[in-house]
Amino acid sequence: MGALLLVLLLALILGGVGFAVHILWWIAIIVLVVWALGFVFRGAGSGGGRGRWYRW
Repeated sequence: MGALLLVLLLALILGGVGFAVHILWWIAIIVLVVWALGFVFRGAGSGGGRGRWYRW
């Protein structure tokens, strides 16, 4: 009985970690896309001048 509870608890913990890591990957992809779009729009709006590599 104790071993079964231990296995179920381990599965619950690993499932939660997997879900959190999955969500963090999606957040990282969204941030990367927004960052890349910042390069595109900054390059189009800079008028050919040499700008900073970051937006803030």
